[in-house]
Amino acid sequence: MSPLESHSPAVIPLLLTSSVVAHDIAVKLKDTEARLHHVLESITQWLRINPRQPIVLCDGSNFDFRPIVQDAYPDAQIESLFFENDQQKVREFGRGYGEGEIVKYATQHSKLIQQAGCFAKCTSKLWVENFEACKKHWNGQLLLSGVFLNVFSPLQPTALQQIDTRFYFVSLSMYERYFMNAHLTMDSRAGHGLEDSFFDTLVRENISHCLLPTPPVISGVGGGTGAYYRNTFKRTLKERLRLYLVRHDRKFARLFSA
Repeated sequence: MSPLESHSPAVIPLLLTSSVVAHDIAVKLKDTEARLHHVLESITQWLRINPRQPIVLCDGSNFDFRPIVQDAYPDAQIESLFFENDQQKVREFGRGYGEGEIVKYATQHSKLIQQAGCFAKCTSKLWVENFEACKKHWNGQLLLSGVFLNVFSPLQPTALQQIDTRFYFVSLSMYERYFMNAHLTMDSRAGHGLEDSFFDTLVRENISHCLLPTPPVISGVGGGTGAYYRNTFKRTLKERLRLYLVRHDRKFARLFSA
């Protein structure tokens, strides 16, 4: 796939994927009130980063955020959607399956996403401190973050192992064509998660110029661990160095957006 010319729409809706009621029994953060608190914390942080950011909040546990959002953020542009995930399959395949269902539902029902023709996706208890810097790289198609192994090892080759599905940018047409049913290829018993399914699609379809050249600084609480991320200066610097080295490796240069 060849790169498109730079395309920077004035507005890219942000899709926050939520499940206030935890259907995946493997997650550490199960308390409904705590999960609700962290979703609202995330929204507050996103509006701090950009007070005019349009947000699509889609919950897969049938939780209606509308009255809470209208009361807490009366001046914000927030579209609230909700439906019920397939609980049995989420329990069987994990939260990645539920997330796939949520994103699919949002693309089919969100007016903001359909009008814009693209969206940025982030897990609802997280936010990206350098979102505006990442958005400047938008190419009109797809921007992902890769998980690379052995970058600092002189004895083993660097390898792209997975795609980080916590946060990405994608056009609606690109998502519908390549990723809408990625969660259906998960196999939790074989350790094959949503991150692996996205990676498989990238390789199978020979998609290039799609990796973010700037490492997202992701903050917030991981639903799986129930703990806040620790973005120390040392860790942030290490991630920037890791990405610099990978971008300058000829094996991976074609994968990165300009």
